[in-house]
Amino acid sequence: MSWAAWAFSAGVLALAAVIRAAGAALVRTPRADALHDAAEGRAGAGEVAGLLEDRARLQPSLSLVHSVLLVAAALPAAWALGTVFGGWGLAAALAAAGAVLVLAGEMLPRTLGRRRPRRLAYRFARLLRAAVSAGGRTADLIEDEEGERGEGGADGGHDPADREEIRLISSVLEFSGAMVREVMAPRTDMVTLNAGMTTDHALDLILEHGFSRVPVAGEGADDIVGVVYAKDLLTRLKTPSAAAPVTEIARPAHFVPETKPVRELLREMQSSKVHMAVVVDEFGGTAGLVTIEDLLEELVGEIVDEYDPEPRLVQPLEEGGYLVDARLSVDDLDRLLETSLPEGEWDTVGGLVLALAGRLPQVGERFELEGAALTPVRVQGRRIEQVMVDRFEGRGPAPPRPFPL
Repeated sequence: MSWAAWAFSAGVLALAAVIRAAGAALVRTPRADALHDAAEGRAGAGEVAGLLEDRARLQPSLSLVHSVLLVAAALPAAWALGTVFGGWGLAAALAAAGAVLVLAGEMLPRTLGRRRPRRLAYRFARLLRAAVSAGGRTADLIEDEEGERGEGGADGGHDPADREEIRLISSVLEFSGAMVREVMAPRTDMVTLNAGMTTDHALDLILEHGFSRVPVAGEGADDIVGVVYAKDLLTRLKTPSAAAPVTEIARPAHFVPETKPVRELLREMQSSKVHMAVVVDEFGGTAGLVTIEDLLEELVGEIVDEYDPEPRLVQPLEEGGYLVDARLSVDDLDRLLETSLPEGEWDTVGGLVLALAGRLPQVGERFELEGAALTPVRVQGRRIEQVMVDRFEGRGPAPPRPFPL
């Protein structure tokens, strides 16, 4: 019967190794990448994206199932060794078996999974879902115990430091799946220098807008030929000299695709000592700009210095509803309205309105959704700048009303 015990142990160990490898690949897969792959029809990507909606449950659930499988593999192997060895020989055999379990069931699979994120997670998506479902009670037990310890407090047992830590951890998890196009300053907000300008013009523009770095455009915004640093302009002030073309002091621009994950870009910018990058779309055109400050704000929240104007993306209206900046993210509007707006290729309220209209909407044109109505109130050229948002209960439409001019 020892051969049956060995076969059982080997099979359970193999299952534990697969779960460990696929789990390591899963936690290293950005949800944004999984959603993108699911849209392209890649098998398993949709299930992985669903699992990554609740990252907090993944580690405890998978760890519980993995630990149970290792114990299940160890027990029959120990019994089989006991029938063959005795005394010190048994101790040495058990130690060797333990080393094999740790190496084959933990270390090697975890290393393999970390080296192949997405691929292993997609391949074993159904197995991962089953493991997370089976071990999900672990997270529930942890939450129940924390809730019992926190009963009796007005804030549920969390002091301000705990709440801030929870907020920061949540930001880190969201940061890991964000893409550059979600945090960049759009092309329409870019301030650029023309390649034919002089250093005197560049200095005036930098003093006017307060930027430390300004892109230099050649034949248009899609032709960024460099970046002028305010520090280089100030250095020229030390020695009187004639104005020179900005291209003489411009430094090379750093270009990144708009679909690049922000966590990768932050590491890239840190290692290359670059503080600003030009974001390009799939056609090679300029989509916008992104700075290290933009990336950090995605992680820790808005960073406002003494020169920044006070941001007012949302203004409550006296008669109800809100006047919002079209750059406000749809997620933020969701939280404000406590509703669920449609998801798609758009990130901002302006993008949602454009998708609903299918064209450039007119000022005052009304678009109704489940529980909310959106009305553009300011359109500049081809860009929506402000939108009035009315919230209403039930399925019937909200009554139209005059919008602020």
